[in-house]
Amino acid sequence: MTRDLRKYARDTNIRLLIGFILLLFIVGEGLIFIFYGREGAFFGLMCIMAGLTPLVLIALLLWLLEWVVKRANEE
Repeated sequence: MTRDLRKYARDTNIRLLIGFILLLFIVGEGLIFIFYGREGAFFGLMCIMAGLTPLVLIALLLWLLEWVVKRANEE
């Protein structure tokens, strides 16, 4: 039985990220909807999406760079 600590760390980070996103959207948007109504929740969703856009772009860029480096090391 081997331990792959890098895979474990990667899986844990992915689960934490998914949990954060779900918490942000479900709890955050739910509270905005309760207190401010439908229009407030829509505007809150737009703000969350605008704030997450740079983070998603950076994550995609890093993933692309990792893919290129792995592919270059195979040859």
